[in-house]
Amino acid sequence: MKLITAVIQPDRIDRVYEALLKKDITRITVSRATGHGQKTEGELYRGQEVGLELSPKVRIDIACNDEFVDEICETIVAKARHNNGEVGDGKIFITNLEECIRIRTGERGSTAI
Repeated sequence: MKLITAVIQPDRIDRVYEALLKKDITRITVSRATGHGQKTEGELYRGQEVGLELSPKVRIDIACNDEFVDEICETIVAKARHNNGEVGDGKIFITNLEECIRIRTGERGSTAI
């Protein structure tokens, strides 16, 4: 089991979400986030660099079984990328998921996902 966390630009969430739905990936969590990734040029003010503020982002979390990881990641990359790719398009993190428990039934493991 894996946990896929994608951080993308807010203007791409509808495209990503619709593409995931078309592939029957329906169990996702979406939340607003702010962040600062790759360093861009800031202005100097009194010898100090300023202007590097946090940018609005969208965070997508998807718990899945191992066989779905590639398909999910390929879909997110294809739909979250601007044109041929731009700084700030986002990142995908894949982590091992030790356990999943469905609260309603108490099921554990890959069947609970």
